[in-house]
Amino acid sequence: MTWFEHAIWWHVYPLGFTGAPIRTSHDARPRLEHVRAWLDHALELGASGLLLGPVFASETHGYDSVDQYRIDPRLGDLADFDRLVAACKERGLRVALDGVFNHVGAGHPWVRRALAEGPDGEYARFFRIDWSDPRSPRPADFEGHSSLVALDHANPAVADHVTDVMSTWLDRGVDGWRLDAAYAVPAEFWAAVLPRVRSRHPDAWFLGEVIHGDYAAYAAASGIDSITQYELWKAIWSSLVDRNLFELDWALARHVELGRGQLPATFVGNHDVTRIATTVGPEGAVLALVVLMTVSGVPSVYYGDEQAFTGTKEERVGGDDAVRPTMPGTPAELAPWGGWMFRVHQQLLGLRRRHPWLVRATTTTTELTNTRYAYTARGAGAADVLHVELDLTDGHHAVVRDEAGGVLFSYDG
Repeated sequence: MTWFEHAIWWHVYPLGFTGAPIRTSHDARPRLEHVRAWLDHALELGASGLLLGPVFASETHGYDSVDQYRIDPRLGDLADFDRLVAACKERGLRVALDGVFNHVGAGHPWVRRALAEGPDGEYARFFRIDWSDPRSPRPADFEGHSSLVALDHANPAVADHVTDVMSTWLDRGVDGWRLDAAYAVPAEFWAAVLPRVRSRHPDAWFLGEVIHGDYAAYAAASGIDSITQYELWKAIWSSLVDRNLFELDWALARHVELGRGQLPATFVGNHDVTRIATTVGPEGAVLALVVLMTVSGVPSVYYGDEQAFTGTKEERVGGDDAVRPTMPGTPAELAPWGGWMFRVHQQLLGLRRRHPWLVRATTTTTELTNTRYAYTARGAGAADVLHVELDLTDGHHAVVRDEAGGVLFSYDG
């Protein structure tokens, strides 16, 4: 098995986590030290890796980068980053970074030079720019956001740049990359870039953010190791909300098929979606976690979910703030009301780590009604068997048993 087949990620959005200013005047502070103070918390949770959101210099939220070779001053500098990576390595935690390679911020110096120098300028071909009106060139953007200027992935110089950025930080000690908005980038771009990066870092892991479309086909064409499993995420929460576990059963059958060609990245929360405890309630969030930790894929836990944090994603300026909160200086400062959920996470992440074969497990349905669902997860070995039961008939109930019927986890909420 590769190292990432053993991975359980603790996903942190560092600008929010550390309380860095997003839309107001920026300051320069070594806020990555704040993240470092929580690494033992990640270990106690049962995670084996730190999946970091954007850390590179940007204009606002991190996904509008202006320099991918420089740590955002709001978070610190290279020395602060190196200390964080070293502290992770001391604890046996892997590190993956968020790479925004579909677009850059409108204030990126290359964008400014391209617009100032015109279609024959050095950086004009780095972006897809409509020059039909020389007085008002129009750069292509990402999904209608004029602050996010799309790169031209047909330009070999863009491939050279992305290869160099990824290799530079892998050289510095990180283990993998989350490829933001990978679905907006032609698959053949990744197919050209990733082998070049892997030639220097053959063990690196590449996770592509793909929301819509054919996950398996995109993974095969691009060479990306893992694709974000939004289809399963949606089925988990909506089947609990609608009390329609047939939807979850259908999605798990699809999930097994998707896993034959790539290793899905599974989650019930991230920096872009409403908190699971808000959507399904804290009791429902336990059942969602049971599914996450007993099916195939590389799972991640979004910071705060292990404390039953709530927060609603809204489509407005600042609409992400509620799901990207600031954390206390240390875990000791957490309010006590989330402790029970933390212990549930410890139990289920511990179960996952004791059964590493689950990463490529298949699932078979053994009982299915609107409110009751049972499935068996199987690995390659004869003893690689877990039986999972979910029951919404009267409350929220879950049981995980081994092949002999012994109870490994139970919940009645």
